[in-house]
Amino acid sequence: MKFIYADSLDFVDPEYDFQADATRAGRDAYWGDAYAHELLGYAPYDGILVSRAIVGDHRLRGKYTDTQAMRFRRVGARKFLRLDKPHLAHTLLFGDCGAFSYASQSRPPYTPEDTVEFYADGRFTHGCSIDHIIFEFDADAKGMSGGSPQSRERFDITLELADAFINRSRDLGPSFTPIGVVQGWSAPSKAEAARRLVAMGYRYLALGGLVPLKTSAIHQAVSAVHDAVAHVDDLRIHLLGFAKADQLAEFFRYPRLASFDTTSPLLRAFKDARRNYYLRNADGSIEYYTALRIPQALENAHLKRSAQMGQFRQEDLAAKEAAALSAVRSYACGDTSVDVALAALLDYSRAFLWKPTLSERDLSRHLATLRNNYARTLEDRPWQRCRCAVCDSLSVEVMLFRSSNRNKRRGIHNLAVFYEHLQELRRSC
Repeated sequence: MKFIYADSLDFVDPEYDFQADATRAGRDAYWGDAYAHELLGYAPYDGILVSRAIVGDHRLRGKYTDTQAMRFRRVGARKFLRLDKPHLAHTLLFGDCGAFSYASQSRPPYTPEDTVEFYADGRFTHGCSIDHIIFEFDADAKGMSGGSPQSRERFDITLELADAFINRSRDLGPSFTPIGVVQGWSAPSKAEAARRLVAMGYRYLALGGLVPLKTSAIHQAVSAVHDAVAHVDDLRIHLLGFAKADQLAEFFRYPRLASFDTTSPLLRAFKDARRNYYLRNADGSIEYYTALRIPQALENAHLKRSAQMGQFRQEDLAAKEAAALSAVRSYACGDTSVDVALAALLDYSRAFLWKPTLSERDLSRHLATLRNNYARTLEDRPWQRCRCAVCDSLSVEVMLFRSSNRNKRRGIHNLAVFYEHLQELRRSC
């Protein structure tokens, strides 16, 4: 099963100054920054997925600047993503339309014709048909029963656009693989969509609408689709937005599952409340550690509001921040105890956790939870047990929940650990 990383301009400044918390003078974003495969020296994924909605155009404003979007279309995805080195030549390039971005619209803003043009400009190896996401999922539905009027309309729209797309995609030649996107409000309706896509000529299907689903519902949908296409010898299945990366091993039971895309390992570095740092154990399992939250006192929006309300003085917050940083760094060097580091961390945590609506009892409970999580992180010193390029260069700085350059580096470390875990699963399954 191939891991396709869904990129959203996730690069970092390779010369970031972690002591001063500043990017280098004259830094030119993108041009001087590094993607994960550049920072690590290898790609911690089998391919990269770029959503059309992320690139953006006159229909939907994306994350790319106008200049970046123009360059992307001019030089193609491989060169733009700097995957044009010989050791990265095997890296797959997937494209999709980014259905979440237009989910509120009655119909997708793209056509099969301009989508094929986007894939041609990007020189993608694989490209998904235009889909209209269905959020509804009825685990008890039988056959084609159920489904709201909106879900049924989106089901029809997705299949209508897929039929036109596969015909247009033939202009891209044999080096391009069209992927038909499956949408449905239930496992049986997804299975029916799969059957219709196969009849159109698709031999690669992508299951959409998985992000909000529980693992049991994803299994239900995958199993139904897998059974529906069992008679097609060369058919492969992709999981779009597979957010359950922790349960990946469970899905190796489906032999037609060929690939999945996710951003979960990177996003957890700064969006998860507790599981921010991945570490692979000797037995192959992954354990998780909580990053040490030390936000920048003069830049954090919550702390600035607290100061404006008169709860804290900014100079006091800055002093607590400096004390927490100093204590953690001293502990990492062996110059102070874990208790001293914890005390400084929790003193600052009390300030940035404070809310006028939060009782002292609830605040104390939050601090107790943090103390337990932080104590485990500090005592285990996971950053010393990892030999990836990120941890080798950053030491304890990788554990600090602080600024994008640290947080994304921790996410890149997570990608490396997750990819190693996936490779081991491949060998054992």
